[in-house]
Amino acid sequence: MHRSIIKHVLFVFVLSVSAVTSKAQKAKPMENLKASGYAPVNGINMYHEIHGEGTIPLVLLHGGGATIEVTYAQILPILSKSNKVIAVELQAHGRTSDRNASESFEQDADDVAALLKYLKIDKANILGFSNGGTTTLQIAIRHPEVVNKIIDVAGAYQREGFFPGFFDGFEGVTIDMMPTPLKTAFLKVTPDNDKLLNMFHKDVERMKNFKDIPDESIRGIKVPALIITGSQDVMPVEHAVKLSHMIPGAQLAVLPGTHGACLGEVTAKPGKQPEATAILVQEFLDE
Repeated sequence: MHRSIIKHVLFVFVLSVSAVTSKAQKAKPMENLKASGYAPVNGINMYHEIHGEGTIPLVLLHGGGATIEVTYAQILPILSKSNKVIAVELQAHGRTSDRNASESFEQDADDVAALLKYLKIDKANILGFSNGGTTTLQIAIRHPEVVNKIIDVAGAYQREGFFPGFFDGFEGVTIDMMPTPLKTAFLKVTPDNDKLLNMFHKDVERMKNFKDIPDESIRGIKVPALIITGSQDVMPVEHAVKLSHMIPGAQLAVLPGTHGACLGEVTAKPGKQPEATAILVQEFLDE
C-alpha cells in the first residue's frame, strides 16, 4: 500500500473515525437540551451542554479531533432519556478555547474535574471514547473522589493498545488528511481555520508522544468500570481484555464493527448499534 494512503488511514483512526465507512450519518436533533455554556477552568473556557434529567450525571468525552456532535449526536438523545448528561468539548476542540500548552490526557482529566467542581457536582459517571476513553482512565486515577463509574470506549492505556504500525502514520501527516466531516463539524461551531489547524497539530503531537499509563495506576482504579471495544477497532480486543483484567471487577463488551460504530460516530456506517450500546451502558449504570 502506498505510504500516503497508509498515513491517511492511520490519521482517520486517530481522529476517532471509522476506516470503513460509506457516508457520514445525518445527525439527529439534540433532544432534551436543558442548558449550554462556558466554564472557566484552569485557564480555558470549557464549552459544555446539559441534557436530560437524573441524579448522578453522565459526562461524555469525545474523541480526538471531534466535537460533541461528531462523537455523540446519535447516542446522546437516547442516553439523555434516562440520565442527566453533561457533554463537554476538551481543550482546543470545538467551542472550547485553547491554552499556551500542549494537550495531554492528564490535563484534560484535571479540566473535567474542575468543570464538575464549577457545576457543583460531587460525583459523576464518565463515558469517554477513544482519546476521551484514555482521559476517562486518567480521571479515575487522578480524581477518584468525583467518579462514580467509568465507561471506556476504545481508549487505550499503552502504545501497544493500538493496531501495529499505528504510530508510524503520523510522520508528515497534514491537515488535508483530516476527514472532511470532522473539519466541517469544527468549522460549523468555530468558523476559524487557524483554530482548526491548531487543534490538528496539537492532536497529532499528543499522539506522537503518547506515553503508557503505568500498570500500577490502572490497577489502582477502584470504581466500577465497563470497557467497550469493537471487533475491528483501533484498540485490539486483546488490549481491551488486558485492560479489563487490570481494573478490579471491570466488565468487558466486544461489539461488532469498527472504531466508533457502537456510538454512531459521525462517519460510522449507519445502523442500530447506538441503541444496543445505550442499553448496555444503561444496564451498567443502573447496577
